[in-house]
Amino acid sequence: MTSAVEQLLLPAECLLCRQLLSLRQSRRLVCDVCRHRWRAVAPPWCERCGQPGPHFGPCRVCAEWPVELARARSAVWFDAGARAAVHALKYGGWTRIAEDLAGAVVGRLPPPPPGAVLIPVPLAPHRLRRRGYNQSALLAAALAVRWGRSVRTDVLDRARDTATQTALTPAARVANVAGAFQARIADRGVRIERLPRESAIVLVDDVLTTGATLAECARALVGAGWSRLEAVTFGRAGIPDFS
Repeated sequence: MTSAVEQLLLPAECLLCRQLLSLRQSRRLVCDVCRHRWRAVAPPWCERCGQPGPHFGPCRVCAEWPVELARARSAVWFDAGARAAVHALKYGGWTRIAEDLAGAVVGRLPPPPPGAVLIPVPLAPHRLRRRGYNQSALLAAALAVRWGRSVRTDVLDRARDTATQTALTPAARVANVAGAFQARIADRGVRIERLPRESAIVLVDDVLTTGATLAECARALVGAGWSRLEAVTFGRAGIPDFS
């Protein structure tokens, strides 16, 4: 009864289109219509990195990835509606929308193998301080609940800050994140519970463009002894044509 009264006095609306939400949907931030408009990334695609399109030779996206990063998949295309949702999470402070993003991922992608551990891509310290949270960690936590998997934020860290990747060419993206991540098992001298090296790891990020960030995270984990790596993201951006 309380929820019905609250909905009557303070009706919930979709964060993206501002349409009123029904009582059944009132705990969500994105309505069914807007969620339906998120375009699923679908085959044909590269079997390894999920880049759509015909591939008649080595895939230009994942050819230089570490071999241990065996698979990457994205749920939806990063176009207008999906971009608005990610920006609301990253820049608008709407942390609860991570639940809607996770719902889209779970609805479109198969779950990781049993026992897999989700590891979010770390945020630069100054961005974490300014934002107050890591959007990839929120997405990973929401996915962990839905998939019944664990999530760890104490395994991968930023070794150095990097410029934003948005306006960089694919080659510049690789150079920008080179050496930017490190695996860690201790923090300020306090022993962290070890994650077995045989554990399957799934890297989690909000958007994949060229995969440079995910590949560099994978290199850091491979250097520390992990070898079973995959990645999932909510969005996939089209690779800019800088030719």
